[in-house]
Amino acid sequence: MKDQPSPLRETDDDARKLARVLLRSARHAAIAVLAPETGFPFVSRVLVATDIDGIPVILVSQLSAHTRALARDPRASLLTGEPGKGDPLAYPRLTTQCLAEPVEHSSPFYARIRARFLARHPKAKLYIDFPDFLFFRLKPEQASLNGGFGRAYHLEGNDLVIQSAANEEIAAGAAATVRDLVERHPDVEESLATRLKAPKSGSWRICGIDPSGFDMICGDFLLRYEFETLSVDADHICSNISKIAYSIP
Repeated sequence: MKDQPSPLRETDDDARKLARVLLRSARHAAIAVLAPETGFPFVSRVLVATDIDGIPVILVSQLSAHTRALARDPRASLLTGEPGKGDPLAYPRLTTQCLAEPVEHSSPFYARIRARFLARHPKAKLYIDFPDFLFFRLKPEQASLNGGFGRAYHLEGNDLVIQSAANEEIAAGAAATVRDLVERHPDVEESLATRLKAPKSGSWRICGIDPSGFDMICGDFLLRYEFETLSVDADHICSNISKIAYSIP
């Protein structure tokens, strides 16, 4: 009997970039956990943001079934990628197998994660500080990318994490960096939305930066742009954003 050809393609930089965009542009996702009572998979929907290193972050109630499951077994899978018109299987999606790490209020990363989450989900301000709510960082272990029919790839967890020595420095000054950029170039967000062909649904704003790219938001729409190379500091990020906004097409 002849060996069957592998359905997987060789993972290249284009596949890695698509996977990162699918994960980092998600505002919500389906999460699968293992129910402690039965061991069966349990699937729910969660809001998603990303930490400065690109690791997905969720905010959940301790009363929910998936939170109780993660407290017992940290293994989880996250499905991201939105279908459009027509066949939903024709659109790319990413399944990321993760290990959930709770973020305590005493953590030095808590304030940063809270700020980044609210920038993407401002309505969460109504409940984000309730005592029964907590954050989890979902550290990617491996992932399966389906880029559409006949385009399947396997990725390692590190393919989805921003490996940069500048992460912490950029995180500490992220809000000031965006504020200064907009003050110097008041039309930069409008120019970015035009250049990146964002849906014309209202005013777009930059809601997050990191060494690998930036996020823009407008109502329920989120747009993720990945730089060609990692930025080494905040000035480098501003330079990259300005080039995208104002360069000649």
